[in-house]
Amino acid sequence: MRIRGSSFLIRLGSLTFILAAAVILGIQLVRYSLQRANYPADMTIAGVPVGGLDPQSAAQRLLEVYSTPVELHYGEAIIQLDPGLIGFELDVDSMLAAADIQRTGISFWSGFWNYLWNRPTPSNAIPLVSSYSEERLRAYLQGEIAPRYDQPPTSAQPIPGTAEFIPGTPGQVLDIDRAVILIESALESPDSRVVLLTAQRTTSTRPTTQTLEILLKQLIDQSRFTGLVDLYFLDLQTAEQIHFGYAAGEQEYAVSPIDISFTASSTIKIPIMVAVYRQSNGKLDENSAELMAKMIGSSDNDSSDALMRWLDEVRGPLVVTETAQELGLQNTFLAGYFYPGAPLLKFYYTPANQRSDISTNPDTYSQTTPSDIGMLLQDIYLCAQTGGGALVAAFPGQISQPSCQEMILYLERDRLGALIQAGVPEGTVVAHKHGWVTDGGVMNHVSDAGIVYTPGGNYILAIYTYHPVQVIWDEVSPLYAELSRAIYNYFNVPSQ
Repeated sequence: MRIRGSSFLIRLGSLTFILAAAVILGIQLVRYSLQRANYPADMTIAGVPVGGLDPQSAAQRLLEVYSTPVELHYGEAIIQLDPGLIGFELDVDSMLAAADIQRTGISFWSGFWNYLWNRPTPSNAIPLVSSYSEERLRAYLQGEIAPRYDQPPTSAQPIPGTAEFIPGTPGQVLDIDRAVILIESALESPDSRVVLLTAQRTTSTRPTTQTLEILLKQLIDQSRFTGLVDLYFLDLQTAEQIHFGYAAGEQEYAVSPIDISFTASSTIKIPIMVAVYRQSNGKLDENSAELMAKMIGSSDNDSSDALMRWLDEVRGPLVVTETAQELGLQNTFLAGYFYPGAPLLKFYYTPANQRSDISTNPDTYSQTTPSDIGMLLQDIYLCAQTGGGALVAAFPGQISQPSCQEMILYLERDRLGALIQAGVPEGTVVAHKHGWVTDGGVMNHVSDAGIVYTPGGNYILAIYTYHPVQVIWDEVSPLYAELSRAIYNYFNVPSQ
């Protein structure tokens, strides 16, 4: 009896153990089934932890994180950018599908076995899948942020009554290309959603040429010179021009389409130089080079006559005129040699000297206009810089880049130290020719025309002045210097 009772107890205990094990196994199966319906504990989707969440809850968390505004810092401003404003969208379905593949990728029983032994199911991070409109982002930056928060530069301004300028102030503009990269990175980050926008520094600008023209006329008004000033200016970088005929007191004369004719005096030696280079096919012999140096550097008339006789013993001055006319300089001519008593070889009628509204009583031997000489200097400059331009086109095989460079070197030898040169800092290269004519000790015409080379840009300046009674040097010379200084300062305003 004792043996039978003991066997029963053993059987009952075994049955109880089996039943308990089955209950525990069932409970674990239920727990594992519930856990398998959610994502693994260490799973991330688009950088967002979703462990233990079901797909619906995971989707909601992703949308909450990635709909958070991106915070833009630009200077002192803080701007909240709604991702939806630029078309940002999450491809939630694609990311959840990838996550589900990982969640259900291992068989149920293998996963249950790992669960029982507390072995974590390995999972890979699911990458972000999203899109946005770069076009809409750029439009937002250009249309909303830049106009509101950029700081545009201010231009330099002339100081009234002087040839000086007050420096402008630099500005800053949004670096849009860089901003697109930074914002895109923030849109695709679940936690780094603050962007420090960068700006590009912009330099202050020069005043407009209209402002410069007003300043130049003000300087003429406040000078002691009461005669006529014809000023031609050309920016050799932008091709902007200023050209006016002006007398103190705001009496202005039209200079377009026909300029005012002036006695050319020694500025006619620039066309002589071009004609000599043309006839020598761009290469001067030793004698011609010596004469050229004297003609330009010392303004020697005998050397000028000698060079023109080399062109043609009788018609030398007319050859110079023909060269000028072939270049389209219809108001420029030389009708006789320089020596006293030289005969007038031809009488020239030009559009400029036939004007009825204004006359400077120009010399019948030698005439030009500031615009003619200015355009000729431009031709020489372009030829020297690029080997092209009107000179090379008009005289192929006769004028070349090296010959134009030599012409400029000769013009640099005219070191008067007054007029245009007096208005620029020492050491500034001015390739120019000045001139004046006295009749019985009375001077009515003064002129200076040249190319000015400066750090801020190169330009052409030609100034011709006339007074019907007498040009007083102490009145006109300071005026030239002030006009020249104003234009130099316009190109070289000190930075703030």
